[in-house]
Parts: sequence; structure tokens; C-alpha cells
Amino acid sequence: MATFLYKLGRLAFRRRRYVALIWVALLALAGFGASSAATATSSSFSIPGTEAQRAFDLLDERFPGGSADGATARVVFQAPDGEKVTAGANKAEIQDIVGELKSGSDQVASVADPYTANAVSKDGSTAYISVSYKVSSMELTDATREALEDVGHDAQSSGMKVEIGGDALQVMPETGATEIIGVAIAAVVLVITFGSLIAAGLPLLTALIGVGIGVSTITALANVLDLGSTTSTLAMMIGLAVGIDYALFIVSRYRAELAEGREREEAAGRAVGTAGSAVVFAGLTVVIALVGLAVVNIPMLSKMGFAAAGTVGIAVLIALTLVPAMLGFAGKRVMGRKARKAAEAENKPDAKPNMGTRWARFVLRKPVWVLLAGVIGLGAIAVPAASLEMGLPDDGSQPKSTTQRQAYDMLSDGFGPGFNGPLLVVVDTKGSTDGKTAVDRVSQEIEGIDHVVAVTPAVFNKAGDAATITVVPKDRPSSTDTENVVHDIRDAGVDIKGDTGAEVLVTGATAMNIDFSEKMNDALLPYLALVVGLAFLLLMVVFRSILVPLKAALGFLLSVVAALGAVVAVFQWGWLASLFGVEQTGPIMSMMPIFMVGVVFGLAMDYEVFLVTRMREAYVHGETPGQAIVTGFKHGARVVTAAAVIMMAVFAGFIGSSESMIKMIGFSLAIAVFFDAFVVRMAIVPAVLALLGRRAWWLPRWLDRVLPNVDVEGEGLRKELSDGPAEGGDERELVRV
Repeated sequence: MATFLYKLGRLAFRRRRYVALIWVALLALAGFGASSAATATSSSFSIPGTEAQRAFDLLDERFPGGSADGATARVVFQAPDGEKVTAGANKAEIQDIVGELKSGSDQVASVADPYTANAVSKDGSTAYISVSYKVSSMELTDATREALEDVGHDAQSSGMKVEIGGDALQVMPETGATEIIGVAIAAVVLVITFGSLIAAGLPLLTALIGVGIGVSTITALANVLDLGSTTSTLAMMIGLAVGIDYALFIVSRYRAELAEGREREEAAGRAVGTAGSAVVFAGLTVVIALVGLAVVNIPMLSKMGFAAAGTVGIAVLIALTLVPAMLGFAGKRVMGRKARKAAEAENKPDAKPNMGTRWARFVLRKPVWVLLAGVIGLGAIAVPAASLEMGLPDDGSQPKSTTQRQAYDMLSDGFGPGFNGPLLVVVDTKGSTDGKTAVDRVSQEIEGIDHVVAVTPAVFNKAGDAATITVVPKDRPSSTDTENVVHDIRDAGVDIKGDTGAEVLVTGATAMNIDFSEKMNDALLPYLALVVGLAFLLLMVVFRSILVPLKAALGFLLSVVAALGAVVAVFQWGWLASLFGVEQTGPIMSMMPIFMVGVVFGLAMDYEVFLVTRMREAYVHGETPGQAIVTGFKHGARVVTAAAVIMMAVFAGFIGSSESMIKMIGFSLAIAVFFDAFVVRMAIVPAVLALLGRRAWWLPRWLDRVLPNVDVEGEGLRKELSDGPAEGGDERELVRV
């Protein structure tokens, strides 16, 4: 592989105008497709294989035109102290608003008058209007939203408090200015690392081109493939981080080759042949982790993973082709005068050891203490992960200043906490001889379940073969008691089906959230096994070792659990919440842990490949295991540190997003990269390698013969270029020691 990439790098350098033109043309084509495509809507949310989803499908089939997946809103009214919403003036005002909502937009499916729909609290202080729409929240027009927001103004002027809940006010997420700050920090780090504006600008420029192509392509295909509004944001987050890092490693190796006196084209070829090999395998681990999200069998999550993986693939291709082409345009300016002097000074025999060298020597002297400090420190941070509570956000998790949260609280005060999460029970009576009797029994069984406060009369469809019953639990939607109510209804449904033949299904937002969380929990271990297993095999091929990939996987698990502990502490417990702009604490989003595991695993393997490949290269070329660790840190620590800081800055930039999922993922990825890069890869990894010595690179002879030799360290390339064989004998003899 190294030889092929070497030739590719030289070709891209030599034909740089054509290479640059191809990428610019692809960017223009993707941009044209994005600009001419319709605006992306929210991805259709489905959870195949769950009871809640089967109930939704049954509703679409038996209640056509019911808009089961349409947006909803609740306009909540609270009378001034001492008054009631049933008083003449207040009642007239609310009924006028009912008429305004019905005529306010052709996207409205139905509007329920609170005085005929039993939507007035017992004490008469609160009432609400239920509004259903024909389309999802992201498909609502601005005019429809404005009509909904404006209806309460007149009522407010008359003294009533009016707030609006539901997903109808949901809008596209905004990332805020912190995303730009993250990119700016990345630029500063690159300038400090390279000491040259040209060298610092190359990774940024090429990464932005790659992200531009990836995100524009996602935008162009969003409606066709039902990708959703957050997919492009997540692809941008990951693509920008890896794009900068991959280009950073190529440019860094190119400068090192120039410092050794290579000609520019030769230096570009060798940089792509060596560092490019690490980029390919690092990119593969990220792609494996993202594509592996499909094992969860949730279409929305799978599409997010595939889209982000495509952006990572573009970043790899750009690093292997466009980066060497841009190096050709940059000329000698890629190394500033100070950088050249520093490189010359570093190559002198009596040169002062750099920070990476000094740190590696310290770890070699105290490997046990460094290992214990790293493991105990991360273990302590991981403790809150034991209290992890997962769920999907509702209006109760919104900041208290929002109208959605205030409407949620008003409904809780007026009708009870469970009123914000009603359950929808769907009864399929096709298999029953007497459908009405079966439905009556379902209602009676539900009324006898603990923590149920209200059961509405059943509503049959036109054919009479299906009915819906609304159940109001006593407790808030995210409580354990409400979850138990869902399971109790389903357990009762099993007996009812056996006796009457009628099938009972529980759905609604609350039941959907419960099923989603359970599905994510069930998928986590199989996902971990698949991703870690495939990556273990890949790293075994790269490093030709068993213990090094095993150490990499265990270190990753430690950093992920620590990151989960930090997420729980901030987003669930509220520690330092104001510092990160978290206005409302609550359960951790169900999809966040598994998504974080996938992304962080791929990124963690980046640092493992980049850092340990340089160690293996030194070991294969004849150095002792201890010397190889020092050499790896001498050449790689500064670049890996810069890459980690850049990734942290890019991810942290998304903490300013208005979308709670994006905010949480941005924080979790930033803190996980910090733990993995600076604690696991920079401390625990060299400590373990120092303790293992030559055994770290051991591989059974039979396995050595079976595994393909991909030559990531470039030994075959060196021989082909007549650099001479490595000192210390043949590689295969070295790895068998």
C-alpha cells in the first residue's frame, strides 16, 4: 500500500492543476445540487420492530387521513388570579381563537374547542386548545407558525396568560457563533504548530473543501433519501475535524521529509506513502464505526452514520490527492524561515530534546505510576456514568424561559404531570368476534391499573375494526411509574388477545420514547462487539500484533466511560451546567451514548494509528522497544497534540447549538477526545508499551503468515527507493521476538 500511495502522492503533486480542478469542479457540482434542492425537512422517525411503531402503522392503515405523524400544538390559557377561563369574557376570547386557528392555515387538520373536548381543568383556572396539522413540524410554513404564535396576543392583552407547547414550534437547529470560534482556534493551533501561515492554511482549506462537498451532497439528497435536518450538521462536525487532522499529518510528514533534504515531489510522495497509509487505516476505523450504526436498525441513525461516513471518506481522498497537489502550489513557502531553522536544530546530534521526547523518557522511567494515575483518574470521572438515565427530550426538558416549557408547566399544574404524556392505546378488533365488547374490556382493564388517572371513551374507525383509547398516567412522561404503566397495559393486552382475539397496542410519544430507549440499550453491546471486533482485526493487520490492538480497544472503552461520566455530571446532574449553556438538566438522550461510542472509537483509533505507527516504524528499523517509544513521541507527539486540540475546538464549537442533541454530542465528543488523546494515548499507551517491551509486538508465526502485509510503516517503500534494508534484520524476525 505504501508504494501505491507514494506513486499517487507524486502523481497528484506533478499533476496538481488537474487534481485541483477536479476537486473544485466536484465542489461546484455539489454546491449547485444543494442550491437547487428543496429545503430539508425533519427525517421521518420510525423504530422498526417495536410495538409503538406497529401501532402507528396500524393507525395509518385503519384511520386514513388522521395525520398520526403530523405536528401538534397545545395553546394553553391560564386565567388571572381570582378568575376562571369559563367566565364570559375569557370564554368568548378563547372561542374566537379557536375560529382563528381553524382558518389561519390550510395545513391545519383539526382544532379542538376546549369547552366541548373536556379540556378545562377542574378548578377552571386552565384550558387548552389542541391543534393537529397535516404535515410534520419541519414542513410547516413560516406563515403557519406565525399564525400559531399570534393567536395568543389578544388574549394576553385581556389579562390571560397564554403559552404554546407541542412540536409545531420546532425549528431548524442553530449552531451559533461558537462553531466559528472553534474553527478559529483550529487555525491558531495550526499556525503555532507549523510556524507558517501557508502550512497552517492548507489543512483548513482542504478540510473546508471536503466538508463543502460532503455537506452539499447531503443537502442535495436530503429530501430524496429522507436524511433529516440534523444529518448535515453532524457530518460537518465530524468531517471538519478529521479533514483538518488528516491533512495535518500529511503536511507534517512532508515538512519532515523536506528537512531531511528530499526534493519537493519526492517529499510529497514519501509523505503520502507513509503518513497517508496511517490516514487510510485511521479513516477506515472511523467509517467502520459510523457504518456500524446500522446494526441498531433505526433508519434515522443509520442514515446519519452513512452520511457522516461518506464525509470522512471524502476527507481521506482529499488528504491523499488534493493535499499533495496544494503542497505543489505552495512551494518552499510551506516551511517558513523559523520552521527551517528549528528543523535543522532538531536534527543536530546535540540538539535539546523536544517536549515529546522528554515526556516519553519520563513515562519510561515511571510506567507503573503513569499507568495507575491515568486509570484511576479516568475511573473516578467515570463514576457518574453508573447513574446514567436515558430518554428522549420533551417540552419538560426545554429551558424555563421558553413558551413550550411554560405551557408544559401550566398543563402539569392544571391537569396533572401525566397530562403532558398521554398514552394512545390502539385496539385491532379484526380478529375478534365482538369488537365492542373487546374494547370495553380493554378500557376496564386499563382503568384498574395503578398510576392511571383518566381513560377516554374509545373512538372507532369507519370500518369498525379498530379503536383508539387515550390514557392519562398520573406521573410525568419520563418517570419510571409511567414506564411501568406502559408495560402493565401491554401485559394486560396479552391476556385480552388470548380471550377475545383483539390485539392491544400502546403508542404515542411517551411509549415511543420508552421503546426507543429500550432498543438503544439492547443494541449497545452488539454494536460494541461488532465495531470493536472489526477494528481489532484491522489494527492487528496494521500493527502485526495482538496486544497493541487489545490495548487500543481497552483504552478506548476507558475514555468512553469517563466521557459518559462527564456528560451525566453536566447534563443530568447540572455540574458546571451554566458554563456550557445547559439551561435545563434531564435524562441523557437515548441515541447519544451509542452515537458517541461510534464516533469516538473511530477518532480514538486515529491517534492510535498515527502515534503507534511511528513507534512501529522505528522498531521495525532496528530500535529497541524503549527507543521506539521515544522516537514515536519525538516525531508524533506535537502533531497528535495539535490534532487533538483542533478536534476538541471543532467539537466544542457545536456546544453553542440551539439543538440539545447537537449540544450534548459536541460536548461529549470534545471531552472524549481530551481523555483519549491526552490521558489514554499520551500516557497510558506508552506506559503499557514500556511494561510489555518486545512482547507488545509479538505475533504467532502462523498468524503472521496468514495476515496480509499492508506495509503501513513503509519498509517496502524504503527498500524500493534504495534506502537500504532496516537495521536489525528482517521485519518478520523482529515481530517474532
